[in-house]
Amino acid sequence: MFEQLGLIGCGLMGGSFALALKRAGLVKRVVGYSKSPSTTERARSLGVIDVEAPSALLAVSGADIVLIAVPVSATEATFKAIKHLVTPQMLIMDVGSTKRDVVDAARRALREQIGSFVPAHPIAGKEVSGVEHADPDLYSGKQIILTPIERTHAPQVQQAIDVWSALGCNVLKMTPESHDAAFASVSHLPHLIAFALMNSITGQNQGKDFLSLAGPGFRDFTRIAASDPHMWRDIMISNREELLTQSKLFQRNLQALELMISNGNADALEELIGQASQARANWSMNKNRR
Repeated sequence: MFEQLGLIGCGLMGGSFALALKRAGLVKRVVGYSKSPSTTERARSLGVIDVEAPSALLAVSGADIVLIAVPVSATEATFKAIKHLVTPQMLIMDVGSTKRDVVDAARRALREQIGSFVPAHPIAGKEVSGVEHADPDLYSGKQIILTPIERTHAPQVQQAIDVWSALGCNVLKMTPESHDAAFASVSHLPHLIAFALMNSITGQNQGKDFLSLAGPGFRDFTRIAASDPHMWRDIMISNREELLTQSKLFQRNLQALELMISNGNADALEELIGQASQARANWSMNKNRR
């Protein structure tokens, strides 16, 4: 059991982690800080945190586990704010959707204390944000990717594995580079496409009429377009190189389908559709967990 969780960022992700730790009996006290005092106050009133901290540094004071749940663009500033109270025994994690930039920020800000930091990415979330949506079951049954580096302390890596496993997560380890390449493909690009599709439809004169006719397939395909714009702006800028690589690959495949449609090449079109259909039919989140 941990004595104190220092929670920096009392929103959906951080709040859900705090509630899950509490329910599992893994922490005695949660001290929280958010940039907005009203968010921190709301987190305390909802029982997500026990004590409001006036700064990120004071949220870390006395903590043996720290979770940084802020936008990826704010990660380096957060590391700088807390570095003077980071100890070699402390476990620090984040929940950012990109990892190479977070690791680089940790190298610059934490320096000799970087061994306490275990970069983490829970594959979980909702289209809604805010501490009022915090859910102790958010991480249960989900994958969590850890991307420790050569300087990460082995005891902290094991602690991180143990914590997330105790919350019901399937824990995987990857390099930061492999993580960012993979999630550009299966997460960041799908969001980019969903945003573009919605803008494409709503930008037309008859867009509203078209949307009124949309059914369950459109609803499922575009669900992620309702995601937090600020968060996804940061993710896409942070992982721009990998995302643009995946976008070019997607565009080539889209153009191949367009060419077959333009030429009326029904057999070739059906073959490519069949390849995609078969690949999707054979794919399963559960089957692909290791």
